[in-house]
Amino acid sequence: MLKFSFKITLMLDMHLPYKVLRVPQSTPFTTVLKLAAEEFKVPTATSAIITNDGIGINPTQTARNVFLKHGSEPRIIPRDHVGSC
Repeated sequence: MLKFSFKITLMLDMHLPYKVLRVPQSTPFTTVLKLAAEEFKVPTATSAIITNDGIGINPTQTARNVFLKHGSEPRIIPRDHVGSC
């Protein structure tokens, strides 16, 4: 089975730490969001995945679709920090 690697960066920390997650192509991206949130110890329910351009990614897609549409370097941000400078 084909797998995709995502380098997910935490936008909450000024040092921009990242985690690399490797998941099967059919994995729901909600699962990737949950794994990333757990790795960074941020709440899953109040976190969002965005692109490098700051555009939100719909997590109801598969990992394959997100990879093809948005690339391999999404960012995770707690929703209470969305729009903060």
